Amino acid sequence: MDIEHMTAANLTAASAARRWLMLSVVSVGAFLPMTTWFSATAIAPQLTRLWDLSPAQGAWITGAVQIGFAIGALASSIAGLPDVFSLRKLIGISALTAAAANLCLLFAPSMGLLLFARFVTGLALAGVYPPAVKLASTWFSRGRGTALGVLLAALTLGSAFPHLVSARVDELAWQSVIVATSVAALTGALLILWMGEEGPHPFARSAFDPRHIKALVRNRALMLANLGYLGHMWELYAMWGWILAYIRAGGPSLGIGDSGAASLLAFFIVASGGIGSIAGGIVADRIGRTATAAAMMAVSGLCALTIGLTFAGPFWLFAVVAIAWGTTVIGDSAQFSAMATELSDQRYVGTALSLQLSVGIALTFCSIHLVSFMAETVGWRWSFLVLAPGPMLGVVAMVALRRMPSARLIAHGLR
Repeated sequence: MDIEHMTAANLTAASAARRWLMLSVVSVGAFLPMTTWFSATAIAPQLTRLWDLSPAQGAWITGAVQIGFAIGALASSIAGLPDVFSLRKLIGISALTAAAANLCLLFAPSMGLLLFARFVTGLALAGVYPPAVKLASTWFSRGRGTALGVLLAALTLGSAFPHLVSARVDELAWQSVIVATSVAALTGALLILWMGEEGPHPFARSAFDPRHIKALVRNRALMLANLGYLGHMWELYAMWGWILAYIRAGGPSLGIGDSGAASLLAFFIVASGGIGSIAGGIVADRIGRTATAAAMMAVSGLCALTIGLTFAGPFWLFAVVAIAWGTTVIGDSAQFSAMATELSDQRYVGTALSLQLSVGIALTFCSIHLVSFMAETVGWRWSFLVLAPGPMLGVVAMVALRRMPSARLIAHGLR
């Protein structure tokens, strides 16, 4: 009996070690392609000078990616691609496409073709993000919030990475940012294709049926989770997309005169979300997803309301509020993905994730342009005020969801 217990314990330990190894593979494999999302945003000042763009036109550098991702995720959701095809192949081929589209920025002969390349990048990334969430989920039944928190931390670092490269863009030339992020996406694709595999908790595969979408939309608990996600997304990408411009606008008052220093601060602000994602996952698996998401959104909404008060300095106060915002603005994101996997019909999990993401990303296009409009109208200082209603709405949605009987499906009853 002792030998049997030892063998069972060894098998359990080996299985646990393997799931964390595969989470690492999926996280790195998703992190590397995601560097292409903000690759052009990080060098937006250089592209703005090159093409003589207005602030509103500059918003399209990020906006084109958002639109491409939204359309790609919605098309993927309608067709049920993550529920039909191999997740490993879907992620790998999509990452390869993102690498190629991103590299096209070096050769775009016009602004129109540059924006088209950004659109295709977003389209391709829709085949990386939702399938990566589903793939990681197949390795975790319990502890899924923590696992997805780790994955979202990797995706957050991928989004922050171009700012780190951009901090030295004057030394490296803006083209180096594009080359570095394209090579990263290629490496991620090869890693997933080589090592990626589904875990011991796979979701059922299903063929395309438009009734899947109707069934998901009629799921009231899932729709409340999605409403919370929409409030979260209203804030997230507009903050990420404009934080560098915001820092540069406040630079003189904050004592930041160097563009490299502004990019470095933007990197730390966005990258701090990695810590928030992991912490949010750990807390959610202990006290519940709805409570964790509501707390994160309450803090991030407060930061959106108050960061304008620190715009004129002192620097340390601005940095504290901005990093607190960066930490919490993404800290709840993994929990919305986890809730989608738990509340939806298990046959349509990939479709549910893609639908959630597509609508959320589409909404970000509106908030990104609204912040740009506010910056031109009232100035950068108070431009982020328009983001605060999003997380506040999300808090209301989480409170309502927590009270529903079906919320018992979340986090094995922790809600």
